[in-house]
Amino acid sequence: MKYHVEARNVVKRFGPTVALNGASIAIAEGETHALVGRNGAGKSTLVSILTGLQPADEGEVLFAGEPAPALADRDAWRRRVACVYQKSTIIPALTVAENLFLNRQTDGGVIRWRALRARARELLDTYEVDVDVQALAGDLSVEQRQLVEIARALSFGARFIILDEPTARLDGPAIERLFARMRSLREQGVTMMYISHHLDEVYEICQSVTVFRDARHIVTRPVAGFSHDELVGAMTGEATAAYQARARTPGERVVLAGEGLSLAGRYREVDLAVRSGEVVGLAGSASSGKVGLAETLVGLRKPDAGTVTVNGVRVRPGDVPSALRAGLGFVPEDRHHEGFVPLLSVAENATIPVAGKLGRFGTVSPSRQRARAVQLIDDLDIKTEGPGQPVGDLSGGNAQKVVFARALVDDPSALVVINPTAGVDVKAKQALLGAVEDAVERGAGAVLVSDDLDDLRVCDRVLVMFHGRVVKDVPRGWTDHELVAVMEGIEQ
Repeated sequence: MKYHVEARNVVKRFGPTVALNGASIAIAEGETHALVGRNGAGKSTLVSILTGLQPADEGEVLFAGEPAPALADRDAWRRRVACVYQKSTIIPALTVAENLFLNRQTDGGVIRWRALRARARELLDTYEVDVDVQALAGDLSVEQRQLVEIARALSFGARFIILDEPTARLDGPAIERLFARMRSLREQGVTMMYISHHLDEVYEICQSVTVFRDARHIVTRPVAGFSHDELVGAMTGEATAAYQARARTPGERVVLAGEGLSLAGRYREVDLAVRSGEVVGLAGSASSGKVGLAETLVGLRKPDAGTVTVNGVRVRPGDVPSALRAGLGFVPEDRHHEGFVPLLSVAENATIPVAGKLGRFGTVSPSRQRARAVQLIDDLDIKTEGPGQPVGDLSGGNAQKVVFARALVDDPSALVVINPTAGVDVKAKQALLGAVEDAVERGAGAVLVSDDLDDLRVCDRVLVMFHGRVVKDVPRGWTDHELVAVMEGIEQ
């Protein structure tokens, strides 16, 4: 078999983290080959190596049997491989024609705009993309922007395209049109690597599939004859020891509720209610809408429709202070950009929500702030030199504990946490999940959003989202296989 692209025994490390550990993939010429795996399996790292954005520490990459070009030779990489990312790289303020030939408008001298538009129309006609080349890219639909990106990628001469979660923001009819384009490209000899969390799409559009798990290659097989159960099993592996969640009986009082919540492009018609003493999980792929829903509950996003109530008080849509005043605590998805201020101390970061309660006449009492911080450090076992140490100097796990401290400092009655254990070690992970359960035992209700199935084991039930809707309410006691099957749209 003639392979268009090969990665052999690739190793990639980021400090102590091994992102790829002897991983391999071989994609036959002219096929559409799926790459699947749970979050953290190494898919994104492989993409960065196959596109020349990162060098492999060990191993090799081959295109049509020839070694990959030097990393500095960007033109050579563009002639071999192109990637259409989930997050659009189209510049909204430029026209379609300008986006198609960005930094390639002319070989030198003055730009000939009429000729540029003619080249753009010819390129789009070649790939049957019906878009006005003079239209502003910002006025295009998500589907149209994606097709423009595919055409731009092919314009460099690459015959290998990586499609990273291409259906994440498309509706059903648009997905079918994308698949029709992909089949047409395949007939023209284009080789594709398709990355998706939606396994039903793998069976519809791909001929072969490779599974990565824990930074390693697990299996490569033809899609035909590879059952759903076998594929999910390859992704999840042998079940690890279940997290020993604490036994509890939720109360009757609803402390956090959302009714009729919809936000275009993220989720629609969602209802949920979280009771005192209950942990409710939100699970799904990156395109499921789970993070957008959680961010709506805390006021980071304003819904197009629906209401959010905390402790029976309707909070102002898209207003974080309103949610916090009503009694909500929040651990954001990205602690580095949203969770703490690196140059401020542990005490300052942890007490931000209650700064107004730590002094009089608009001042903060240093002694009261320190006392509150010392208590939080002790409760969460934060490894620090003291309350005055800058959070930027702490390890990832301890910095995340400071984010938890800030969320818990005012004894919230409702708690929303997003990917709370991402990038922390096992011991810190246990402590953080324990902090969620501690808050619930004190009477709070919690929403826990996570890409890690082990995190979700503390939940009394898990709401699984798929393409913006809650498709199943799964009670405690699920297996990895059962939950992943629902998350990937195989079972409902």
